[in-house]
Amino acid sequence: QIHLVESGGGSVQAGGSLRLSCVVSRATWPTDYNYMAWFRQAPGKGREGVALIDQYNITTYADSVKGRFTISRDNTKKNLYLQMNSLKPEDSALYYCAADWRGLGLSPSYAYWGQGTRVTVSS
Repeated sequence: QIHLVESGGGSVQAGGSLRLSCVVSRATWPTDYNYMAWFRQAPGKGREGVALIDQYNITTYADSVKGRFTISRDNTKKNLYLQMNSLKPEDSALYYCAADWRGLGLSPSYAYWGQGTRVTVSS
Protein backbone atom coordinates (compact mmCIF):
# COMPACT_ATOMS: atom_id res chain seq x y z
CA GLN A 1 0.00 0.00 0.00
CA ILE A 2 1.47 3.33 -1.09
CA HIS A 3 2.00 5.78 1.74
CA LEU A 4 1.90 9.55 1.12
CA VAL A 5 2.73 12.18 3.71
CA GLU A 6 2.30 15.90 3.08
CA SER A 7 3.96 18.77 4.91
CA GLY A 8 4.57 22.47 4.53
CA GLY A 9 1.13 23.90 5.15
CA GLY A 10 0.61 26.92 7.32
CA SER A 11 -0.85 30.39 7.61
CA VAL A 12 0.25 33.25 5.39
CA GLN A 13 -1.02 36.63 4.33
CA ALA A 14 -2.36 37.24 0.85
CA GLY A 15 0.47 37.63 -1.62
CA GLY A 16 2.73 35.31 0.33
CA SER A 17 4.23 31.96 -0.62
CA LEU A 18 4.31 28.42 0.70
CA ARG A 19 5.97 25.25 -0.49
CA LEU A 20 4.20 21.96 0.10
CA SER A 21 6.03 18.65 0.10
CA CYS A 22 4.86 15.08 -0.23
CA VAL A 23 6.96 12.01 0.47
CA VAL A 24 6.12 8.69 -1.16
CA SER A 25 6.97 5.38 0.52
CA ARG A 26 6.08 1.70 0.19
CA ALA A 27 5.93 2.11 -3.56
CA THR A 28 8.03 1.69 -6.69
CA TRP A 29 7.98 4.14 -9.60
CA PRO A 30 6.67 3.60 -12.26
CA THR A 31 5.30 0.18 -11.39
CA ASP A 32 3.00 1.41 -8.63
CA TYR A 33 2.43 4.99 -9.74
CA ASN A 34 3.09 7.09 -12.85
CA TYR A 35 1.09 10.16 -12.01
CA MET A 36 1.16 12.43 -9.01
CA ALA A 37 -1.05 15.35 -8.25
CA TRP A 38 -2.09 17.93 -5.72
CA PHE A 39 -5.72 18.44 -4.80
CA ARG A 40 -7.39 20.75 -2.34
CA GLN A 41 -10.64 20.89 -0.49
CA ALA A 42 -12.07 23.97 1.15
CA PRO A 43 -14.73 23.70 3.87
CA GLY A 44 -18.11 22.87 2.37
CA LYS A 45 -16.69 22.30 -1.12
CA GLY A 46 -15.68 19.33 -3.20
CA ARG A 47 -12.15 18.16 -3.78
CA GLU A 48 -10.52 20.19 -6.55
CA GLY A 49 -7.56 19.21 -8.70
CA VAL A 50 -4.76 21.78 -8.52
CA ALA A 51 -1.82 20.36 -10.47
CA LEU A 52 -0.45 17.09 -11.75
CA ILE A 53 2.82 15.73 -13.12
CA ASP A 54 3.13 12.64 -15.27
CA GLN A 55 5.88 10.13 -15.91
CA TYR A 56 7.42 12.45 -18.55
CA ASN A 57 7.35 15.39 -16.13
CA ILE A 58 4.62 17.05 -18.16
CA THR A 59 2.56 19.26 -15.89
CA THR A 60 -1.08 20.35 -15.89
CA TYR A 61 -2.65 23.07 -13.78
CA ALA A 62 -6.12 24.18 -12.85
CA ASP A 63 -6.93 27.54 -14.39
CA SER A 64 -7.30 29.06 -10.95
CA VAL A 65 -3.62 28.49 -10.10
CA LYS A 66 -1.87 28.84 -13.47
CA GLY A 67 1.07 31.20 -13.28
CA ARG A 68 1.10 31.11 -9.47
CA PHE A 69 1.68 27.47 -8.54
CA THR A 70 4.41 25.10 -9.73
CA ILE A 71 4.40 21.33 -9.29
CA SER A 72 7.68 19.45 -9.37
CA ARG A 73 9.38 16.33 -8.10
CA ASP A 74 12.90 15.16 -7.53
CA ASN A 75 14.81 12.58 -9.52
CA THR A 76 14.03 9.82 -7.05
CA LYS A 77 10.31 10.30 -7.85
CA LYS A 78 9.73 9.94 -4.11
CA ASN A 79 9.34 13.63 -3.31
CA LEU A 80 6.65 15.83 -4.79
CA TYR A 81 6.45 19.58 -4.31
CA LEU A 82 3.98 22.40 -4.85
CA GLN A 83 5.40 25.91 -4.85
CA MET A 84 2.58 28.34 -4.24
CA ASN A 85 3.18 32.03 -4.88
CA SER A 86 0.90 35.07 -4.85
CA LEU A 87 -1.47 33.25 -2.55
CA LYS A 88 -5.05 34.44 -2.27
CA PRO A 89 -7.63 33.89 0.48
CA GLU A 90 -9.53 31.61 -1.89
CA ASP A 91 -6.51 29.28 -1.95
CA SER A 92 -7.23 28.37 1.68
CA ALA A 93 -7.96 24.66 1.89
CA LEU A 94 -6.72 21.28 2.98
CA TYR A 95 -4.17 20.24 0.35
CA TYR A 96 -3.73 16.59 -0.54
CA CYS A 97 -1.07 14.70 -2.40
CA ALA A 98 -2.31 11.85 -4.60
CA ALA A 99 -0.75 9.12 -6.74
CA ASP A 100 -1.99 6.61 -9.30
CA TRP A 101 -0.71 4.41 -12.11
CA ARG A 102 -3.51 5.66 -14.38
CA GLY A 103 -3.70 8.95 -16.23
CA LEU A 104 -6.76 10.50 -14.56
CA GLY A 105 -5.93 14.14 -15.12
CA LEU A 106 -7.28 16.34 -12.34
CA SER A 107 -10.19 14.05 -11.51
CA PRO A 108 -10.28 13.20 -7.79
CA SER A 109 -10.31 9.47 -8.53
CA TYR A 110 -6.72 8.72 -7.65
CA ALA A 111 -6.07 5.46 -5.83
CA TYR A 112 -3.71 6.75 -3.16
CA TRP A 113 -4.01 9.82 -0.94
CA GLY A 114 -2.17 11.50 1.87
CA GLN A 115 -3.82 12.89 4.98
CA GLY A 116 -3.56 16.50 3.86
CA THR A 117 -1.86 19.66 5.03
CA ARG A 118 -3.80 22.83 5.76
CA VAL A 119 -3.15 26.13 4.04
CA THR A 120 -4.76 29.31 5.37
CA VAL A 121 -4.38 32.60 3.53
CA SER A 122 -5.57 35.73 5.28
CA SER A 123 -6.47 38.98 3.56
